Parts: sequence; C-alpha cells; structure tokens
Amino acid sequence: MHYIISLLIGISLSATSGFRLFVPMLVISYASLTGWLELSPAFEWIGTYPALAAFAVAALLELTAYFIPYVDNLLSTAAVPVSVLAGAIITASVMVDLPPMLTWTLAIVAGGGAALGGSTLSSLLHSGSTVTTGGTANPLLSLAETVLSVILSVLAVLVPLLAFLLLALLFFIITRFIRNHRKKRHNKAHQHKIERGESI
Repeated sequence: MHYIISLLIGISLSATSGFRLFVPMLVISYASLTGWLELSPAFEWIGTYPALAAFAVAALLELTAYFIPYVDNLLSTAAVPVSVLAGAIITASVMVDLPPMLTWTLAIVAGGGAALGGSTLSSLLHSGSTVTTGGTANPLLSLAETVLSVILSVLAVLVPLLAFLLLALLFFIITRFIRNHRKKRHNKAHQHKIERGESI
C-alpha cells in the first residue's frame, strides 16, 4: 500500500509539472522540510533550504513569464521535453525503498508519461487560445493553470488518491474539449466549402 501511495504522489506531481515545471518541485521541497513527505536518499537534496530557495525563485520567474502573451506559447512548447525529465525525477524522488531498476522504470514510464501528457495538453491549450483569441485569453488561461498546479501539487502530497482522480478527470475534460473544438472547426470548414460550391 505504501508503494501505491508513493506512485500516486509521483504520478500526480509529475502530471502537474507538465503545467508548471517548478511548482511541484517547490511543494516537494517544502513538504520534505516540514516532514510531510519522505524522499529517496538519492534525492534528499531536494528537501534542503538552498533547494527550496532555488525552486521558489524559479517558480516565481516561470509563473511571471507565463502571463506574457506569446512567451507562454514558447515556454509551453519548450517545457515538453524538460517536463518529461522533471516528471521522472519527481517520481523517482518519492519512490522510497524500491530497487533502483524498478524505481527508474516506474519513474520514466509513469512519471515521464504523466508529465508528457500534462505538458502536451498545456501546449495545445495555449496554442489554441492564441489562434482563437489572438493571445488575449492567454493570461487568464495561465492564471487557471497556475492555480490548478498549486492546488493539485498540495493535494498530491496530502491526499494522493484525490489528486490523481482530479487530474484524470481534468485530462478527460480537456482532451474532450480539444477534440470537440477540432471537430467543429473541421465541420465549419467543410460547410464553407459546400457553400462556395467547391469540390470536396
């Protein structure tokens, strides 16, 4: 049961890192320092005051940059490969007392995969917002992502199962929204062609 909880924490935090890279790292560092979260010996450096300060500064800079239109698109795209690495590190850091081979297998597959899913969704949302609103809605989207990343990161440490279920629901809603939006755009383009008498 302990290992399942650790894996849920790792997956949830990794998925959250796909939205904001340094927020879950900051939460892990603080949770470790306050005794809420046990870290693997190889990653105990995360739970130190210098690391906490570094993550706090990095998170602040990241959150600020996401409120700048078009810069947020660049960050979302660039964060995709970086978040996969971060997701693997996050999951490995909370998998305590497991053999290294199993730890890194779970970290890469589960943690990296969850982070990739989160960052890909974030990138699609920001790109879609830029195309449909000219970037005017991006700051609001960034605010929503920031709030979600903070709440879900804290929940991942305190109530891992709830955080995991909320993330699963969030992924389902977002992917369904994106799919429906693309379908509507395709149908609208198809209708315009018919109205203009173009061949399909």
